[in-house]
Amino acid sequence: MSSQQDYLVKALVLEGKVRIYAVRSTQVAEECRRRQDTWPTATAALGRTLSVGAMMGAMLKGEEKLTIRVAGNGPIGRIIVDANGKGEVRGFVSNPHVDLPLNDQGKLDVGGAVGAQGYLYVTRDLGLKEPYQGSSPLVSGEIGEDFTYYFAQSEQTPSAVAVGVLVNPDHSVKASGGYIIQLLPGVRDQFISQLEKRLTEIPPVSQMVDQGYTPEQMIETLFPAAQIKWLERLPIRFACNCSKERVKEVLASLGIKELEKMLAEQGQAEVNCHFCGETYEVSKDELQQLIADQQD
Repeated sequence: MSSQQDYLVKALVLEGKVRIYAVRSTQVAEECRRRQDTWPTATAALGRTLSVGAMMGAMLKGEEKLTIRVAGNGPIGRIIVDANGKGEVRGFVSNPHVDLPLNDQGKLDVGGAVGAQGYLYVTRDLGLKEPYQGSSPLVSGEIGEDFTYYFAQSEQTPSAVAVGVLVNPDHSVKASGGYIIQLLPGVRDQFISQLEKRLTEIPPVSQMVDQGYTPEQMIETLFPAAQIKWLERLPIRFACNCSKERVKEVLASLGIKELEKMLAEQGQAEVNCHFCGETYEVSKDELQQLIADQQD
């Protein structure tokens, strides 16, 4: 696995009319793969979504956070990714043990694993009473195309989203990364057609990351360096906020009847975090205390 640190950069070009994010997420994708024992096609689907999550997280401010849910009709089930504006990201897939034959292009068949029918949802917690939720239908299940459509449909922001993951023969993540280019009002058609042509000429994202391109260099393959205004460099890392206290809160929310049933049938509770794999045991005494607290 690459020893280079994961990070993303934000930049502007065309006097602020084009906004760009680029990320290297190899270590985050590998951390999630290791914790969940994902197989190659599932690893690629999760890794691509983690890259999008990290970049969308960088669009947030302060304590804001978001959750991405990709719910297709393919064998991996749901993909869930949480991210925030501090560069923290985590994710999981419902069925990690999915590995399909390579697709027609000789690449990992992410579209087949995710499924082309279904929806993706983005829920932003902006610290208001109600979170903001956007959604759009899946286009291909390939993740990049699906989010390109999401930005256009749900957020009315024309965007180009490219994400990719390469997996080693031992199933570890070799390279993971991506970029999002967003066109703001006032961009001329001539520029758009030039950009579309350039996007077809540059190497795939996973190949660029594998060859050692930094996020800055990925952006520089698309735009002359003199046109780029660099805004921020943000380290990206896997982070899970689960804890025993949170587990107890979730159990308490089930209500007295469910807790009494758990106590009678199992004598304790064992809860596993989907994101990090941590297992929390809640003892008989602790369950009884949760019940007592609700009876007061």
